[in-house]
Amino acid sequence: MKNLFFSNPTLSTEVQQAVTEMGFEEATPIQARAIPYILAGRDIIGQAMTGTGKTCAYGIPAVDMIDESLSGIQVLILCPTRELAVQVAEELQAVSRFKKNVRVLPIYGGQSIDHQIMALKRKPQIIVGTPGRVMDHMRRHTLKLANLKMLILDEADEMLNMGFREDIDVILPDLPEERQTLLFSATMSPEIKEITKLYLRDPEYILTIHKELTIPNIEQYYIEVRDSSKLELLCRLIDAKDIRLGLVFCNTKKRVDELTLSLQGRGYSAEALHGDMKQSERTRVMTKFKQEKIDILVATDVAARGIDVNNIEAVFNYDIPSDEEYYVHRIGRTARAGKKGVSYSFVFGRDMYRLREIQKYTKTTILPMQPPKIADIEEVKLDAAVKRVVTMLEAGGYAKYDRVIEKVLIEAPEATTLDVASVLFKMAFGELDRSYEKTDFDDPKGKGFSVPKGKNYGKSKGKSYGGAKRKDFSYKDKKSFTDKTGKSKKSGKRTSAK
Repeated sequence: MKNLFFSNPTLSTEVQQAVTEMGFEEATPIQARAIPYILAGRDIIGQAMTGTGKTCAYGIPAVDMIDESLSGIQVLILCPTRELAVQVAEELQAVSRFKKNVRVLPIYGGQSIDHQIMALKRKPQIIVGTPGRVMDHMRRHTLKLANLKMLILDEADEMLNMGFREDIDVILPDLPEERQTLLFSATMSPEIKEITKLYLRDPEYILTIHKELTIPNIEQYYIEVRDSSKLELLCRLIDAKDIRLGLVFCNTKKRVDELTLSLQGRGYSAEALHGDMKQSERTRVMTKFKQEKIDILVATDVAARGIDVNNIEAVFNYDIPSDEEYYVHRIGRTARAGKKGVSYSFVFGRDMYRLREIQKYTKTTILPMQPPKIADIEEVKLDAAVKRVVTMLEAGGYAKYDRVIEKVLIEAPEATTLDVASVLFKMAFGELDRSYEKTDFDDPKGKGFSVPKGKNYGKSKGKSYGGAKRKDFSYKDKKSFTDKTGKSKKSGKRTSAK
């Protein structure tokens, strides 16, 4: 799988520098295909699964096309939930970090509207919002969209599933007709197609094709964990499973470096592997890993290509990959030479969508798993230590140390031989006392997790969801709507869109 690197000559040096510092090594399929069309000013329909890099697919060109000499909102991004709105805003802020005059503002329900109004007065060029809050600001005339150049509908199918079709038909006709419209969706329902006919002009349809993949016979598990607790979970798994040779995958170079430093700080023998390293350094790290002189290798997908080490016991998906093929390539690094292998994927929130797609296209089942408890890890370590002691007892050759025990008992007459054995055990197996952090997955009531279960995951038809409170409007028809004050506002279809 070869994708374009972020070196498009039409992208500004500021954006390319930002993307480099974000740690991305190459563009995902949706990014490689969509970015050139967006930069060319085309309306597009992008069909790609959740987690395939759609945010940067539209975010990189959107940021780069901002006219910094003009004030006012130039880009409006509609998202179905407050969580996604915040996530998108944060990613666009990272993309625009070297464009000093570009400002991004998320607006969503559940946050003080007065604070949002104050922030709007600072004249951001990019707004990321939920439909309900965007309509609220439109009603108050605090969201001025006369200079809008680009509209983006992110996760359009989720917006429709959650009952936002009426909101879309309220917001879009009130926007300037001379604009670029981008629609991204995981599926293409008849309702999505109807929206594209109404509001997009001669759009380019981009479909990222997924191959049906097969994977080796590997035990696959996923664990729900917040991002802030991933490091603790990784450490516990390494200790609980007594991993002597493990491979950890992250999606960015920056993430690889940060995780490697954190693991080293906790006393693990870990090294990083990514595309920013010199070839000589990468060769040195790989040689150490093959010779099992390091226990944990933390890598990006690109850097890990070609890794062929037979004794890898476990693969950890610290970040869920952006493509199903990446997942197969990752976990295929274990279970080599007829040996058993296992993979652990760390997921939370929207990652569950990606996990379902991976299972669908690989035709495998990834089983849920509970995080190891501290008591479980201590028990595993004690059992391993006991076996080691028993093995040494059976081997013999320890009688020469009897005089050492006798000397200790003379120096500490109140101590028993059991006391001495315990102290020596502690000295020899000091790693048993590794301190673990209390985290959300230690909550016995499961309060650390808020991922809904069942078929209706992420859906809430006709209800408030993600802070987009829709009670401020009563929809009448596609030509008008009424706000709480009883004032009727006219809106019509975009006549130029056929």
